[in-house]
Amino acid sequence: MGWKSIVLAGGSGSRLYPVTATVNKHLLPVYDKPMIYYPISTMMLGGIREFILISSPGDIDQFRNLLGDGSQWGVSFEYLVQEAPRGIAECFLIAEPLISGHNVALSLGDNIFYGSGLSARIQGACAQPDGATIFGYEVADPRAFGVVEVDAAGMAISLEEKPKVPKSNLAVPGLYFYDKRVVDFAKQLTPSARGELEITDINRLYMQAKALRVQPLGRGMAWLDGGSAEALYEASQFIKVVEERTGLKIACLEEIALHNGFTTAEELRARFSDRAGQYADYVRRVIEREG
Repeated sequence: MGWKSIVLAGGSGSRLYPVTATVNKHLLPVYDKPMIYYPISTMMLGGIREFILISSPGDIDQFRNLLGDGSQWGVSFEYLVQEAPRGIAECFLIAEPLISGHNVALSLGDNIFYGSGLSARIQGACAQPDGATIFGYEVADPRAFGVVEVDAAGMAISLEEKPKVPKSNLAVPGLYFYDKRVVDFAKQLTPSARGELEITDINRLYMQAKALRVQPLGRGMAWLDGGSAEALYEASQFIKVVEERTGLKIACLEEIALHNGFTTAEELRARFSDRAGQYADYVRRVIEREG
């Protein structure tokens, strides 16, 4: 069986209050698209077409209204609820009936990736049938992140969460690829001191099995998030500058779907025939260029 992707879009968004008092933070705009488009686009670039979106009980219908069943992009969406914020790793237990027998990619809904070669890196992670692949991103001050230390073969040899004295400058972004063992590993976890099932503990179990690969994202990659007002503003500025300079959109799901053969120019042309606005204009240009 192939890969499925979990996109985790829960949490309270407390750092963005009062903006998030009535709107899930993953639905906030990052320049010209909802934040949730960005992690979905990352997985689509890797060729993944089956998605499971997990969010809180009060927010799940907002995502269903936005994304539907995914058929407009030639993908599929299923929706599950995380009743309370009990940790990232709980998503594997919640999704167990849907991911049994599948390798699983996990993306956090507020993580944004951009750069040349991103598709190849995601496809490379999906080409690994066994073990797990996480990414490493070099940061100036890793003390605010999960940090991974890597050996010469690219395998993880230590993992620390927000260490006071980091063993490396490689932070671990919210993008993970696991084989079929991930549910069994999740069942072995006990809640941390903050009462959550930690994704670092999943990674540690793979590391102990000598099966945790680390793929550096490299200097040409950008990793952004939308977890605070400052970060959300900076991410929007970054996307705006790149799109205006290049004339190309980041995380345009229609463009990725067309390029990957998930949908056809005819299907997109029918959907966008009477839509107004700069996003719709861009999609029509893509149709004429690639269709």
